[in-house]
Amino acid sequence: MPSIDHLGIAVKSLAAARSFYEKLGLRLEAEETVEHEKVRVAMFPVGESRIELLEATADDSAIARFIAKRGEGLHHIAVRVPDLGAAVARLKQQGTRFVNESIQTGAGGHRYVFVHPASAGGVLVELVEDKQP
Repeated sequence: MPSIDHLGIAVKSLAAARSFYEKLGLRLEAEETVEHEKVRVAMFPVGESRIELLEATADDSAIARFIAKRGEGLHHIAVRVPDLGAAVARLKQQGTRFVNESIQTGAGGHRYVFVHPASAGGVLVELVEDKQP
C-alpha cells in the first residue's frame, strides 16, 4: 500500500533549517550529498514519514533554480510504493508524464522517479521505493 515517505523542502541553508526542526524536537536521521542531483539532504523522521531538507550544492541544480524562482518552501511530496518499476510502467500506460524517464538511486540508497507536475495537479510528486537488499 502506498504511503507518504517524505516531504521535500528546498532551503538556502541546511544549518539554519536544521536548527528550526531540532528546536521542534526532531532528531536528524541522516545527512548526505547526492552528487548527481547537486543537492545536500538532511532527513528528519516524523512519525512514519520524514521531512527532507534540500540545499543546492551548485547554482545549476534543480533546487537552486526552484529557490531562485519560488523561494524556499515545499518542493515535492514523496509517495512510497512497494514496486517502483510496476508503478512507473502502469502510470506510463495511463499517459503520466515524468520529469526523468529512468529510475534513479538517491539519498539513503532509495530508488526514485519524479512525476511531472502537469500530470499531478501542479504538484511535483516523487515515487520512492526502499533500497534493494
